[in-house]
Amino acid sequence: MRVAGGGLIDRSQPVSFKFDGRKVRGFVGDTVASALLANDIRLVGRSFKYHRPRGIVSAGSEEPNALVTVGRGTGQEPNVRATVQEIWDGLELHSQNRWPSLKTDILSVNDLAAPLLTAGFYYKTFMWPRSFWERVYEPIIRRAAGLGALSPQADSAIEDKAFAFCDLLVIGAGPAGLMAALAAGRAGLDVILADEDVQPGGRLLSDTGEIGGMAGAAWAGQVAAELASLPNVRLMPRTTVTGQYDHGTFGALERVGLHLAPNDARPRHCFWRIVARRSVLAAGALERGIAFANNDRPGIMMASAVRSYLGRYGVAPGREVVVFGNNDDAHKTAQDLAAAGVKVVALIDSRPDAVTADRGYPVYAGGVVTGTSGRQGLRAITMLYNGQERALHTDCLAVSGGWNPTLHLNCHLGARPVWNEALASFVPKPSAGEMMQVVGAANGGLSTAQCLAQGAAAGAQAADGRTGGTVEQPAAEDDPVRITPLWTVPGKGRKWVDHQNDVTTKDVVLAAQEGFSSAEHMKRYTTQGM
Repeated sequence: MRVAGGGLIDRSQPVSFKFDGRKVRGFVGDTVASALLANDIRLVGRSFKYHRPRGIVSAGSEEPNALVTVGRGTGQEPNVRATVQEIWDGLELHSQNRWPSLKTDILSVNDLAAPLLTAGFYYKTFMWPRSFWERVYEPIIRRAAGLGALSPQADSAIEDKAFAFCDLLVIGAGPAGLMAALAAGRAGLDVILADEDVQPGGRLLSDTGEIGGMAGAAWAGQVAAELASLPNVRLMPRTTVTGQYDHGTFGALERVGLHLAPNDARPRHCFWRIVARRSVLAAGALERGIAFANNDRPGIMMASAVRSYLGRYGVAPGREVVVFGNNDDAHKTAQDLAAAGVKVVALIDSRPDAVTADRGYPVYAGGVVTGTSGRQGLRAITMLYNGQERALHTDCLAVSGGWNPTLHLNCHLGARPVWNEALASFVPKPSAGEMMQVVGAANGGLSTAQCLAQGAAAGAQAADGRTGGTVEQPAAEDDPVRITPLWTVPGKGRKWVDHQNDVTTKDVVLAAQEGFSSAEHMKRYTTQGM
């Protein structure tokens, strides 16, 4: 499934690893997920409650399905996201939550009992007789719960902790974060640029747009090289900032040795406590899906993830791809696929007024996906268009329901987001003089030009007038956001909201009807987001 000549992987350095005993080949720069897709392996796991077949959905840390166990024995680590795990020669991986095998999972019989396992099932069912709870019900539930399994052997891996101090902590190394770090770094501030990815760039590593006349990935590499040359700037890749606390303190987890063979002497993780005078949140945004009947089959992915595997890893997630969306970003995915020589069966845009210009594939404005077929991999979808249903053969469906800014860290000290009607998402509430500035896509600035401008402004503000704190903004796309919200497609069939925990739109509606409508109550009652 490799695309000739595409991606940022090093095709001169092949890598071999095993997934459930099967030898898989990839290249340096691949993740487990990209290598599996390159080898046309789409079934990677089973869901929590019903053990339904599940495939790769995203290309980042938001992945709900592709959780695997790395290694065996003392070094065994469960619930590792295949979308962020880098590969090395000899890496051994195992699928989870299945017995006796991934393809033949006997516990998938639970799916037949789905009508009985509705929201609040545990609370309604295990109430009587009261004496059965500790002796019968709880042991059964505990035995069935969980996804991966910990090793019973003592863990001999090295874990570390460290402390750091800086004038400015920049969280996220996409275009906004790079500009903020560059402005502050040139002004002489002590800067830490932390990003959970392997290399800086964010969406620039996946998309085909240009910045300042050069490819986005090349521009990101150029800025990162300058930052690395500054003695007052620390670059921290593979580092996830996990929490914001009082007095400018942050927690961050660095993956130090997880991309290397276990015989490497470095620790597996390092937990950092970072104290910063100011911070910039440039964590980007996460694409959301659309709920329609049987939207959980292996082969149904986020449209942005399809672009990532194509542009960054040189992998076509399908041979015949259908794109379904409610916004202009879905069109970018179809265009990139067609440019790479991948067959685009159709672009289905739920907006009746969507642009239908001829690009070599049919565009169905006002159409929606109403169903899918294929047990262990997508085979076809059903489309409703002009009042008539029609089946389309496809092995990959790329879905785009809009973007949600990744503003979570900004909420840790009580900041409440506000609803933005134009973006159909929550965005940070504007605030002046706060210690944390939110910029770029995390702030609702979804064009590259907006990301660059907001990042540069935040870096200059942190520099507080010091010489060199201004950075010239290069030219980049500044397309407006055009979206017509579509949350769920009406019709029969289960429509999945939380793929990992088997929560459907019906569960959400039932929870609200029974009085569990607040976010935290609904989360607990339905198990969504656990």
